[in-house]
Amino acid sequence: MASAKKLQLQERVPIGRTAWKLADLVVLSLLLALLASRTASLASGAAPPCWLTALVCESWFTLVWLLNMNGKWNPVLFDTHPERLSERIDELPAVDMFVTTADPKLEPPVVTVNTVLSLLAVDYPAGKLACYVSDDGCSPVTCYALREAAEFAKLWVPFCRRHVVGVRVPFVYFSSGPDYGAASHELLAEWTSMKSEYEKLVSRIKNVDEGSLVRRGNGEFAEFLGAERTNHPTIVKVLWDNSKSRAGEGFPSLIYISREKSPRYRHHFKAGAMNVLTRVSALLTNAPFMLNVDCDMFANNPQVVLHGMCLLLGFDGEVHSGFVQAPQRFYGALKDDPFGNQMEVIFKKLGFGIAGLQGMFYGGTGCFHRRKVIYGLPPDSTTDDKPRRTKGSPSYKELQMKFGGSKQLIESARSVISEDVLAAAPMVDISSRIEVAKEVSASNYEIGTCWGQEVGWVYGSVTEDILTGQRIHAAGWRSALLETDPPAFLGSAPTGGPASLTQYKRWATGLLEIFLSRNNPFLLSIFKHLEFRQCLGYLVLYIWPVRASFELCYALLGPYCLLANRSFLPKASEPGFIVPLALFLTFNLYYLMEYMDCRLSARAWWNNHRMQRIVSASAWLLAFLTVLLKTLGLSETVFEVTRKDQSTPDGDASANDADPGRFTFDSSPVFIPVTALTILNIVAIAVGAWRALVGAAEGVPGGPGVGEFVCCGWLVLCFLPFVRGLVGKGSYGIPWSVKLKAALIVAAFLHLCRRN
Repeated sequence: MASAKKLQLQERVPIGRTAWKLADLVVLSLLLALLASRTASLASGAAPPCWLTALVCESWFTLVWLLNMNGKWNPVLFDTHPERLSERIDELPAVDMFVTTADPKLEPPVVTVNTVLSLLAVDYPAGKLACYVSDDGCSPVTCYALREAAEFAKLWVPFCRRHVVGVRVPFVYFSSGPDYGAASHELLAEWTSMKSEYEKLVSRIKNVDEGSLVRRGNGEFAEFLGAERTNHPTIVKVLWDNSKSRAGEGFPSLIYISREKSPRYRHHFKAGAMNVLTRVSALLTNAPFMLNVDCDMFANNPQVVLHGMCLLLGFDGEVHSGFVQAPQRFYGALKDDPFGNQMEVIFKKLGFGIAGLQGMFYGGTGCFHRRKVIYGLPPDSTTDDKPRRTKGSPSYKELQMKFGGSKQLIESARSVISEDVLAAAPMVDISSRIEVAKEVSASNYEIGTCWGQEVGWVYGSVTEDILTGQRIHAAGWRSALLETDPPAFLGSAPTGGPASLTQYKRWATGLLEIFLSRNNPFLLSIFKHLEFRQCLGYLVLYIWPVRASFELCYALLGPYCLLANRSFLPKASEPGFIVPLALFLTFNLYYLMEYMDCRLSARAWWNNHRMQRIVSASAWLLAFLTVLLKTLGLSETVFEVTRKDQSTPDGDASANDADPGRFTFDSSPVFIPVTALTILNIVAIAVGAWRALVGAAEGVPGGPGVGEFVCCGWLVLCFLPFVRGLVGKGSYGIPWSVKLKAALIVAAFLHLCRRN
């Protein structure tokens, strides 16, 4: 493999952005000019008091712009050369693949099955892969679906390899006819037969009865009898053992795991499930590398593992590839991103820029890990020799304190810490290790160990992915960004208002928890090895919920001024008006050009801009309040699973959803703030217009000008889905309970304006 490294498995390619840097500086100059103008007016005493609020908010916006500039300043791309690795198949390291699912209703088993089948069919030696599925819902239907998928894989995997299928996830592949041109009748017949087998598989999974499944006479699913989702023993089942496969049936081993859960112990959400997967896989296959994906994130590129190995093995030092993260891309994506959650521009602009610092953030899915890094080893524990080995071998007692009391796990960890990454995983009979695997999956196994702190996925936040990646960076490791054509993985983006905002609220809650904890990036930059610019890069994410309070205050200035007959912006006739006007136009033009540069439409830019305002005033604001209440000890963080939709690859609406791009509502509190803002801005525009037409003779100095009307009108445009929701019906209408609570908030604000 040393010769493979000389062939340059990867190339780090800087991306030029001179014009964008100039645009960054122009916007920054306008922000500073606005701050200077505000400060001068306040110092002279000529400005009203609300200008001080505007100055504080605009100072915050300037800080946010600087943080984004830092993240975008030096973007890079990594070109990989998997063909140079595919020539040395026998030398490739083993990889354990992890798939996580938590709720069979929100995450249908058919979705999980398609993801698993795509992983089983990747271009990589089957004997060096193993797929582990963690089912936190403890669903016999999910286990049954995977059992059936293993049988289907005996046909599916050889079919994909014989015909070099490009996209190896069945529901996408069979969504259109065979693309074989003048194919032989035998080939077309095989395609038709394979599609029929897949349809039978889907039908069996969807029509299986959970009750009868558990009560089957052969007892295959008897372990699920009486099991509750939050209270059940560990269930581990080897659904396919590659070492026992016959010729022509070669595909990776498949293992089902539902870890023990008990009301007496905290289970730590997805982070806890990932740590159990790490321990169980260490006992069964112990691959030096691991890949983790969500249940809806299928392998879209059959060479994805080879691409990942190019980055993990292609650097002169391991320090540069602590983990390898692929950007999240989505299949069946709605046109023009109506819910602003496809994040294509964020990944291309900010993500590539962060990749040029200490490395891309860990996104929780589509990521390759070094097992030794997950075990908490810092890069300075290795030498620059080849192969890289630890300077000292830890004692048994030290390993026991870190990894727990399982002797087999300790020996497994010792082999990972001490051996070359290319050393073959120990050959064991997987089925003989089931009882040991159950031991390390127990609810109380981690007590008194370093799991969730220095070892494994880190606890303390519902965004365990970002927190774990930050721990790895703070240890001194770097990470790489995996960008391939076609994309490495494709997933599903939530649709509708409730699902989209629930996802944003969960992310923002976890990010603020990290920011307010001992894992604050500033502390890690001072006391550990997190680089300062990488620290600032993390802050771009962590301040999401903090931004909500400043953006809310600024959004209230326009309505307040129209209602209280005041102003917070210069009049159109004043020289100072040109600065906020130029800033408004330049800022929006800058982001519009970013979308154009990513080959997206102006409509996509508007949808994302609109959703930015909606998310800030709803999901981010509630996340801020949630963490505040948790800090005061008045509530606990709740992990909310986002519904996974089995969309069609071309993004067509389902038969039950006439307009999937239209905003939907429910009675969740997340809709109350935006509904209140929508009503308030409409009322403020009406009052301001009436005062301008009828009360102009009053001649009140310092009253509102065109700027305040533009601000309120712009927000009404951004909140247009909520304007429609005020008069809509069914799921497209805002519930009366939400309208009533929002109206009470508006009434209280109107009373405040009258007093002032």
